Amino acid sequence: MLKLFNYVVNRQVDVVVVTYKDRPTRFGFDYLEYFLSQYGVRVEAVFGEEPKEAYQELVEDIIEIVTSFADKLYGMRSHRKRRLVEGFEKLLEEVEKDG
Repeated sequence: MLKLFNYVVNRQVDVVVVTYKDRPTRFGFDYLEYFLSQYGVRVEAVFGEEPKEAYQELVEDIIEIVTSFADKLYGMRSHRKRRLVEGFEKLLEEVEKDG
């Protein structure tokens, strides 16, 4: 991402092509798109939005949120963070089986 930012700031790109809109960033795509537009760069998604079931998308988003907060709470490489995220993923799998 930093390499992309450098290209943009140095005006070395006009278009950023991605496979799906959610590939560059899980959250905050609008902020990225706004930043790029300030330098005249547009984002083109080859396949638009990746088709997903609503439940699967929600599960993935929740895991990303838990991972983000665990990073801040326990540190990026922490064993406690890894256990928290793995436990949360296991819980979601159990809920999915029962649901």
